[in-house]
Amino acid sequence: MAYQIPRNVKGEGRILFIFSTKALIFTAVSVAIGLVFWWVFKTVGLGTVGLIFLGVFALIGFGIGTLKVPNSNAFEITRKTGGENIDDVLLRWIKFKFQNKNKIYVYTEGGTKDDR
Repeated sequence: MAYQIPRNVKGEGRILFIFSTKALIFTAVSVAIGLVFWWVFKTVGLGTVGLIFLGVFALIGFGIGTLKVPNSNAFEITRKTGGENIDDVLLRWIKFKFQNKNKIYVYTEGGTKDDR
């Protein structure tokens, strides 16, 4: 008789240990954007500055794909979105910003916010 032994498979979806699939995609897209800056700076003769831009864009992409918004009461944005992935928060912000037909109005006890 054979028994199934449960095991932790949480980290097995990672590529190159630090990259999840989502983080790898965000990093690759950011590196592609950084390559444009590197090429422009290299043609001007500032290849080192271009490599710095490339590294910064790669770090930004990796951070967006990996990190979460800290859970803190210090700021309104961290109080409302604490613990969520940064890319999810950015995607919601972009959707809200570019959909002009969907607006949210906040009412207080004394009327609207603009009535004060």
